[in-house]
Amino acid sequence: MYAIIATGGKQYKVSEGDVIKVEKLNEEAGNTVTFDQVIAIKDNELMVGDAVANSTVSATVMNQGKGKKVIVYKYKRKTGYHKKNGHRQAYTEVKIDKINA
Repeated sequence: MYAIIATGGKQYKVSEGDVIKVEKLNEEAGNTVTFDQVIAIKDNELMVGDAVANSTVSATVMNQGKGKKVIVYKYKRKTGYHKKNGHRQAYTEVKIDKINA
């Protein structure tokens, strides 16, 4: 059984026991989060739309962190303009506990 959930502007395919990294959530490690934006659930058959309107996915927050550094380099030729910048995206690591269909 798996579900497709939406959080942080992205969609994730999750099963029970999966550990995924999602966009930063304001929760501390050990807390339980509920994802209520369930797009689809596949058990024996695929259920979408009104069939999954009241479905939720429960997860436990494992930890918070930052991803690898991405270098942003801006450059305009012939003008001497260049700017180097770095960015580390914050994430929350969650473990999927239960898919409530």
